[in-house]
Amino acid sequence: MRAVSLNGMKLGGKNPLFFIGGPCVIEGAAHALRHAKSMAEICRVAGVPFIYKSSYDKANRTSSSSFRGPGMAKGLQILKKVKERVGVPVLTDVHTVEEVSKAAKVVDI
Repeated sequence: MRAVSLNGMKLGGKNPLFFIGGPCVIEGAAHALRHAKSMAEICRVAGVPFIYKSSYDKANRTSSSSFRGPGMAKGLQILKKVKERVGVPVLTDVHTVEEVSKAAKVVDI
């Protein structure tokens, strides 16, 4: 396995496991920041690298009437706040090739 470096963290290869976590979908800035701060602190105490993950558009919902998220523009703004204020790498999912360049300006993965 090959190791990679992400924001100063060494991941993969023979490095210890890391944690990717967060709410399935972004519900709002306060919600995202609260969760990111809590999880980052838990991981810091445990000595485990942490990557925050949440979706701006959860397209794979079972019900078409379920909340899918704030959308790309607002969701990326929120992920940028998490990255800047909490100081952790962020990850999200994209659904089309057209979304990749916009998301790549904010997210790490």
